[in-house]
Amino acid sequence: MGVLTAARPRNRALDWFMPQIPLARVAVLRVLLYLFVIIDVFTISNDVIAHGWTPELYQPLWLARFLHLPPVSVLGAQILLVAIIGFSLLAAAGILQRLSGWVVAITFGAWMFYTQGYGYVAHDHMALVIAVLVLPTIGIARFRDVGVTSAKAGWALKVIQISVVLTYFYSVLMKWVASGNITHWANGAVIIWALMRRGAEWSKPFLEMPGLLVAAQWATLAFEALSPVALFVKGRWIYFVVVFFCVFHLLTYLALGIHFLPTVICWAAFLPLEKLVPKRFRAVPAATAAS
Repeated sequence: MGVLTAARPRNRALDWFMPQIPLARVAVLRVLLYLFVIIDVFTISNDVIAHGWTPELYQPLWLARFLHLPPVSVLGAQILLVAIIGFSLLAAAGILQRLSGWVVAITFGAWMFYTQGYGYVAHDHMALVIAVLVLPTIGIARFRDVGVTSAKAGWALKVIQISVVLTYFYSVLMKWVASGNITHWANGAVIIWALMRRGAEWSKPFLEMPGLLVAAQWATLAFEALSPVALFVKGRWIYFVVVFFCVFHLLTYLALGIHFLPTVICWAAFLPLEKLVPKRFRAVPAATAAS
């Protein structure tokens, strides 16, 4: 009498956290993120060289203190900038992918410690910093690898996705901590104060509609609290989620001049970017990269 062998059950949690995704998706994402890193250090976080003139004002973050990261000098900041630009270009071009990726992770990470270590800490860079940290763990990813999938790539992109979502979810927690009661924040005059301080002219009429602005605050809390849903939606619904958050940030920028571009660019990790690869590369036979 034969012996029946049960099929090995799949670990759904592991499959969710380490999905097999095309390496071509990583190749496209690298171009977007590494080129944005260059834009970032010239426009958004462009104060590090200036910080080199005032080392006495350095207030290192906890991790910077743990790493014993000293105040940056002007020359040190200039060296960091050159390294970030040079190796980001190499990484975006797919040249020396592991080496260039790790150099960007280290230098851009240090750059973030210095830009955030002088009295102001912004949370809009969290996802981008984590992205450049995990991308080098994937290894080689080429545009022609449309049919080659990798669990390492799936893990890295899932980590980026989680960090994007936590940017919003943690925002709810911080609002709660800062206000003592989340309803106090939602029923307060947060948006009114923001519009009065930095609102665009077209948005000023909303100051006469406080009820609508309070409703907008409750809506903001709701979608920020529900942001983890983005990790579980599938198919075309993910496009709706990504567009929704991007439109929210666009309206916030147009009304208040506040943007979250470092987070917005990381929403690309949710999308099937391999579809941007020219069709002549899509005929590559499906395969699975060694993990």
